[in-house]
Amino acid sequence: MRFLAFISLFGLMAFPSPAGANDKAVPNLRPQSTIVSPPKLNTAELDRRAQLLMGQLEMTGMAMAIVENGEITFAKGYGEKLRDSGMMVNADTVFRWASVSKSVGAHSLLALAEDGSVGLNDPINTYSTSLNLPKSEQPLRLGHLLSHQVGLVRNAFDSRIEAGRSARHTRARLSELKYLCPPGTCHTYQNVVYDAMSEVIESRTGLPYKTVVQSQIFDRLGMSTASMTLDGLVKSKNWARPHGRYGQRKKSVKPTYYRIPAAAGVNSSVKDLAKWMIAQMPGETHIPEERLAAMQTPIVPTWREQKFLNRRFGDLKSAHYGMGWRVYDYHGNKVIGHRGGVDGYRALVMFDPEKKAGIAVLWNSPHTRPIGLQMEFLDQLYGLPRRDWLRLKETEKAVLRSAAQAVRQGSSE
Repeated sequence: MRFLAFISLFGLMAFPSPAGANDKAVPNLRPQSTIVSPPKLNTAELDRRAQLLMGQLEMTGMAMAIVENGEITFAKGYGEKLRDSGMMVNADTVFRWASVSKSVGAHSLLALAEDGSVGLNDPINTYSTSLNLPKSEQPLRLGHLLSHQVGLVRNAFDSRIEAGRSARHTRARLSELKYLCPPGTCHTYQNVVYDAMSEVIESRTGLPYKTVVQSQIFDRLGMSTASMTLDGLVKSKNWARPHGRYGQRKKSVKPTYYRIPAAAGVNSSVKDLAKWMIAQMPGETHIPEERLAAMQTPIVPTWREQKFLNRRFGDLKSAHYGMGWRVYDYHGNKVIGHRGGVDGYRALVMFDPEKKAGIAVLWNSPHTRPIGLQMEFLDQLYGLPRRDWLRLKETEKAVLRSAAQAVRQGSSE
């Protein structure tokens, strides 16, 4: 119950809606436990749509996995690991998770809170970290890291990490910034600050963060392709190379965000990402349901995220952040997910924990169009009318014309 007590004290009640906001501060998320079973998903249709997507110039390689009733029912690769190489992606090809990694960090810290090694309500300066924050009358508490309630400008000093500075060096200079709001009172998305939890975990366990994650998550869940280092990626026998916006090859993989592993350090195949997604569903693994509930409870509204969704994916409403996961309302259903992006890679997960169904997608180009796959998945899951969230209408027409032409040619021979 200590997690829920923290959420009640520092969560939703602390966040009034800003003037003119068109999103409610507290979402109306109905539990799904009363529904016997979801409609059976048409994975063949999702596969067909994914293949059409890969016909777009900006796409190089991609992998997709579907989970139904807590089991992987579909996993497949599309396109190439390296453009024009003939090396094809499959369901075991390793990509980068980017910010989807944040759920792993939150899980690891909450595990320590359960055994009393840390307290979410403790001021962050109680722990040994390299954080040097601006002075504030209101302390930043450990639990605020998990929901990005630090109060600094979003993505604080990411540019310094990208310039090659170490995480410790960068965090030590955060005092140069000013607060946008007192700690614990608003959401501003973070990477450098978020990763301070890795230092807390190391100080309390006496082990490197990556070792804790390997033993407590990857090994237990049988995630054999998962790693948290640049070497773990490039020494894999089957890994996807990064590409630019127009399909150009990147010369190398940047080590940048491996320096902040709790924020963006995980690599794996889409099948192993799906295993992690299944672990977020109640009763499927050893993870206590109280921990899952804490991670998946909406704590703070994310207005910037909602603004992004409203442009193309507006059926996802009431965007909030929990602890390491984003929380949304989709036509009255509570759905959990996250997206991530680092140079040349993108990732997404979206699932309904009560229905034990979800989708995971990894790709090696910097585009948002594959987000449409999660929307088409959700429409199927909830029995909603089919919609072209991938914006492939013209492409589909061309495919149908080509098929019709092939039929006509065959009948004339």
